[in-house]
Amino acid sequence: MKTAGTRGELAEARAALEGRVAVVMTMGALHDGHAALLRAARKNADAVIATIFVNPLQFGPNEDFTRYPRTLGADLAVCEAEGVDVVFTPAHDVIYPGGEPRVRIDPGPLAGELEGAIRPGHFSGVLTVVHKLLRLTDPHVAFYGEKDYQQLTLIKAMAGDLDMGVEIVGAPTVREPDGLALSSRNRYLSADERQLAAALSAALRAGAAAGADGPEAVLAAAHAALGSIEADYLELRAPDLGPAPRAGEARLLVAARIGTPRLIDNASVHLGGNQ
Repeated sequence: MKTAGTRGELAEARAALEGRVAVVMTMGALHDGHAALLRAARKNADAVIATIFVNPLQFGPNEDFTRYPRTLGADLAVCEAEGVDVVFTPAHDVIYPGGEPRVRIDPGPLAGELEGAIRPGHFSGVLTVVHKLLRLTDPHVAFYGEKDYQQLTLIKAMAGDLDMGVEIVGAPTVREPDGLALSSRNRYLSADERQLAAALSAALRAGAAAGADGPEAVLAAAHAALGSIEADYLELRAPDLGPAPRAGEARLLVAARIGTPRLIDNASVHLGGNQ
């Protein structure tokens, strides 16, 4: 496994890779969810590049950029165990050599809904760094987790709309035994908060189980399962995050602050039974 910290080192390492190349982008603090992404990439490509970069553009002024966990040594060990060929670990001035970029990606109207309504500017920051990293790593395919479903949807839209020539693949959310979606922020939960947080995935399961009875039943069941948790949002949408259909495939999304951490999750829902 090679590590690259500069654009030149990355270009040299990328030039040595042969065949179909995959990239997995992370902000570090790798867990089993990231490892699953790396395995999916390894299975579907001849070579894998992982990136580790905590992107300041996607953090709001009152969010946890400085507190976000940075565990590079452990992250490199995970990458090596999963057969990664190249790990790109750039410093801030490698990604943004001129300081804060004057030009950013406009993610469109969807970026102002759901997560974007709570975190203004977040998805512009995400898509800007994803665009840069896709250009720098030059992969054939990129893997992203479905836990960040709105992010995945917007990255797919960007890649298609801007003719980037890279395949974007979503990988299923990896969960704890009680259903809690794995997240680097879970480590901030106290024991009581950790138990409470399991209600998010329980709400998604309850909503999905009510799919045969239609959208209203899905949302009612999910709200009931949330209990005392006050969600930032609990919404049913189409798979592309447009308005929810009356029947067919849909996506149920939830976000809530549990103590200090803010957690998000989502699940696929089939509306209208098996007809």
